Amino acid sequence: MAVKVYGFIGSNAVYRVLASLYEKNVDFEFITVNMVSREHKRPPFLTRNPFGQVPAFEDGDLTLFESRAITKYVARKYADQGTELILKDPIQMAIQTVWMEVENQKFDQASWKLMEIAMGRVRGGPELVAEYEKKLSDVLDVYEARLKENKYLAGDGFTLADLHHQPNIYFLMSTRVKRLFESRPHVRAWVADILSRPAWLKLMAFSP
Repeated sequence: MAVKVYGFIGSNAVYRVLASLYEKNVDFEFITVNMVSREHKRPPFLTRNPFGQVPAFEDGDLTLFESRAITKYVARKYADQGTELILKDPIQMAIQTVWMEVENQKFDQASWKLMEIAMGRVRGGPELVAEYEKKLSDVLDVYEARLKENKYLAGDGFTLADLHHQPNIYFLMSTRVKRLFESRPHVRAWVADILSRPAWLKLMAFSP
C-alpha cells in the first residue's frame, strides 16, 4: 500500500512531513483536506487524527499524526534509502536529539508566534513583535555559535534537526524577520543551504 499524507499545501506541519518523504525518496499519495469546510473536524478525518489537525499519515495499516513523530518514523522505516536523517551512532544521535528538542521547544515557539503575527492571526503591536524577535534572536545566537563549529546542527550532515526548521524559516524569510537570520553569517549560510536542498525544491514545486 502507498504512503498517504492528508493535509493541505501551505501547512508548515504538512511541509515537514513531505520534506522527509522527499529526502528519503519515498513515493506518496497526497489527499487534500478542505479546511474551509472544516473537513478536518469531522469523520472520517477524525479517525486519522482525533485532534482534528493536519497532517495525518498512513503507511499500510499504520496511521500516525503529529508531524515530528511522522518524520522520525519515515527516517527509521526507510533508513536504507535517501538521506540519513537519523544518525545511528548513539552519541551522535544524542546530540541530534538535543537540537531536535531545541527546535521544538525554543525555535518553534518564537518563530511560530512571529508567523502568526505576520499572517494577522494574532494582533501584535510593536511590543509583542519586539518580545518574540528577542526570543528568536536569543535562539539564533546559540545557533550561530553552534554553526560556527559545525555545518549542520547535529554535525557534518543534514538530519531531522535541520529539516524540522525548514517550513518556519521558509515563511519567515519573506517577512521582516529575515534580517535576524541574515545578520548572523553562519546562520545565513545554513539557511541558504537547507532551503536549496533538492528535496525542498521539489516540495516547493509540488502541486497536488
